[in-house]
Amino acid sequence: MDSVNSLLEGFGTAMSPLNLLWAAVGVLLGTAIGVLPGIGPAMAVALLLPVTYGLDPTGAFIMFAGIYYGGMFGGSTTSILLNTPGESAAVVAAIEGNPMARSGRGSQALAAAAIGHFTGGVVGTIALVALAPAVAALAVDIGAPDYFVIMLLAFIAVTSVLGSSRVRGFASLLIGLTIGLVGLDQMTGQQRLTFGSLQLSDGIDVVIVAVGLFAIGEALWVAAHLRRSSQKAIPVGRPWLGRGELRRSWKPWLRGPAIGFPFGAIPAGGAEIPTFLSYVTEKRLSKHPDEFGKGAIEGVAGPESAASASAAGTVGTMLTLGLPTTATAAVMLAAFQQYGIQPGPLLFERETELVWGLIASLFIGMVLLLVLNLPLAPVWAKLLRIPRPYLYAGILFFAAVGAYAIGGEAIDLVVLLVIGLIGLVMRRYGLPVLPAVIGVILGPSAELQLRRALQLSDGSLTGLVNTPFSITVYALIALILCWPLVRKLPLPARWRQRAGTSAR
Repeated sequence: MDSVNSLLEGFGTAMSPLNLLWAAVGVLLGTAIGVLPGIGPAMAVALLLPVTYGLDPTGAFIMFAGIYYGGMFGGSTTSILLNTPGESAAVVAAIEGNPMARSGRGSQALAAAAIGHFTGGVVGTIALVALAPAVAALAVDIGAPDYFVIMLLAFIAVTSVLGSSRVRGFASLLIGLTIGLVGLDQMTGQQRLTFGSLQLSDGIDVVIVAVGLFAIGEALWVAAHLRRSSQKAIPVGRPWLGRGELRRSWKPWLRGPAIGFPFGAIPAGGAEIPTFLSYVTEKRLSKHPDEFGKGAIEGVAGPESAASASAAGTVGTMLTLGLPTTATAAVMLAAFQQYGIQPGPLLFERETELVWGLIASLFIGMVLLLVLNLPLAPVWAKLLRIPRPYLYAGILFFAAVGAYAIGGEAIDLVVLLVIGLIGLVMRRYGLPVLPAVIGVILGPSAELQLRRALQLSDGSLTGLVNTPFSITVYALIALILCWPLVRKLPLPARWRQRAGTSAR
């Protein structure tokens, strides 16, 4: 009850005219910047830190929250329309959203994403208000073996459901894990796969990999086939979701927060893991699994809802523990420290007005995001009417600008082109792109947690299965791997006879 009263007081703070203005500015800026490949919400918040020096802390963090959610939706917009993820959390949206856009259903994909962000954000923020202390306690108790098995589950789940074969899925994952090795060993400081280049010592940024594999690979693939195929104008389609699309979307919208919020609250990959797992879940539960890969709306609705809910979980852990679980949260933590405020268990007591005003602004930001972006869905979808040579030339330009903006090094452009060529080869031989991206994102973290767990157990493999949580997840992984083999086993004669009887 105290949380409800505090939240109502927070709404009083957040709904002042000035703070409403900062929330609207944050949502608009976040959406606009999220559309640019490579410049996600973390960089947007970092770039705008100096601008907020003259603002009071409450107004500054309300604007940052708007940038966070707006940046996530902006990244989904280009991911759906142009197959160019604006940030790593928007990678999954391209799998089903881009085929929908190419078939003239871009407006529906954007509407499903906008409503998914709204639903996931609202449910996730309600969970933040109700469950923040419990989630924080759970995050403290999870150890290295548990983190490792969570990431292993993400690897297995994604490679098992994507592509025409598991072999191609694991080959793609291996490519991603290899790219993730580039840089300094996190525990020994030894250089790996840097070829003597100091610029590669920090590794390859995941956004460069995602943009290279998706945007550059796609642009090169289209360029290679442009003269062989006649270009057809892609219809924009009607701007609203039909009854059938709503019927297929509402359950994924509600399932997404159940996956997204817990993963956002623990330092295990931010919004990437829950969006991948949400996609896998929707494919398993869908009544139309044959449509996945061709434009299934569930594959947009569920992951986008999970991504937005994970952002609420991230904010909750940052506020209650002072633990940043994503790059954006790390930048926001730096912003707190800039104002002389230290997030943690005492923050709710010392800065009550700021914290509950910030949480209330998350609800307001969700409403603003929905109101601003639903009417704009058909406008964004008209990007697809641009002639393909001009469209993909623009994609290459913005992809190059985004990659250069990340590190300010010319070598980033070379790396972007090389990874784009790898993406072209993967398309040529039917390798799914997503396992490679998840390998880059989670590979280094999985390696670090694996080595920590083995160090704690003096090199014994039993150190990887010494908690009930890890044992449960390993059993789930075994089920995922063995289920296709079990399904192919011939049934005993009496089982076949019973099945035939029940069918009659």
